[in-house]
Amino acid sequence: MSKAKSTIDLDAADRRILRVLQRDGRIAVTALAEEVGLSATPCLRRIKRLEDAGVIARYAALVDPKRVGLPIQAFVQVALSSHAEEVASAFHKALAAREEVLAAWAMSGDMDYMLHVVAEDFDAYADFALKALLRMPGVKETRSSFVLTALKPSGVVPV
Repeated sequence: MSKAKSTIDLDAADRRILRVLQRDGRIAVTALAEEVGLSATPCLRRIKRLEDAGVIARYAALVDPKRVGLPIQAFVQVALSSHAEEVASAFHKALAAREEVLAAWAMSGDMDYMLHVVAEDFDAYADFALKALLRMPGVKETRSSFVLTALKPSGVVPV
């Protein structure tokens, strides 16, 4: 049984398109096409192919948390008390309901998950940590590290 291919072949033009779109996702197709050395129709076809293949997962605005009143950012490691499917599933569901959790990753190593959390101040973070996170299904232990300054935020995928 063959495994589905997880990547697609990208040529130089595809890579140029991806570099520009990562820098400016709102660029007009005509301007993008000119910048990457294509005409608009082939450029649009390539974008559609990249979207359909999942290479371009979505388009979004990058919002500066500080500018919207959320200057506290923390990376939180979480260990669960059990790795049973029902415990993990209940934890995932509880996590998905929390808007202050910007991203979450299942991890290898000592801790099971890494969360990226924002808050308006330390009191709001403490409220989240003590009244929400520590009460989520299966949470045994957490470790929080606070961001002092973002040296290289939201990286661009090197293509």
